Amino acid sequence: MPLTLATVTPGEPEIFAALQGEGPSAGWPCAFVRLSRCNLACEWCDTAYTWRFAGDNRPHHDGIAYDRAVNQLTLPEADVAARTAALGKHRLVITGGEPLLQAPALARMIAHLPTMRIEVETNGTVLPIAALDPLIDQYNVSPKLSHSGNPRELALVPEALAHFAQDPRAFFKFVIAQPADVEEVLALAEAYAIPPERIQLMPEGRDSATLRARMQWLSDICSENEFRLSDRLHIHLHGDTRGT
Repeated sequence: MPLTLATVTPGEPEIFAALQGEGPSAGWPCAFVRLSRCNLACEWCDTAYTWRFAGDNRPHHDGIAYDRAVNQLTLPEADVAARTAALGKHRLVITGGEPLLQAPALARMIAHLPTMRIEVETNGTVLPIAALDPLIDQYNVSPKLSHSGNPRELALVPEALAHFAQDPRAFFKFVIAQPADVEEVLALAEAYAIPPERIQLMPEGRDSATLRARMQWLSDICSENEFRLSDRLHIHLHGDTRGT
């Protein structure tokens, strides 16, 4: 089966090279593959073009219904791997959407890239399959809090959270819009015994001014709880754009 990808422009898959903008590998030069489709619908999602297609009425701040034919395409796994290898990077970040929805095809694609360090960005609701899991060097897990607008029973899957909490390859990144959101993080950290050194807090925001304002108070919260603070470097460098 082919992989279903997001597009940068119609017919052009979102496979690109850039600095990782957020999370534990921020600042590293990476290749990126952005897959389409997601099982959640965050109201503030900055990649809604991967899931909010015409007919999907789940709420989103922008309220845009994207044309699936323009914003999604499929490619053979070997083709995706060849385009990725041609970027000449040592790290590959597979993002989305929710990449683990396409785990079997993803495992076959990664098998073509044996020398790359592989990171998967996931919302933490889907367990990795046996064919894929040994191929992954790092999971960047971003569980969605109540302000995302997702029902709790969909956004926080105990079996999956427990799995990632016990995996030292998994780092947790929580999107924070207001100080009260941190109470949910603390509760999850306690419930699943997630070590503070594997937790990052990142301000919600799609422009530099919003990110800087929220980091002012978020930095103090990180200091108090011994969490790491994550910026969104790609927003400062390129704005809220595709392929960055």
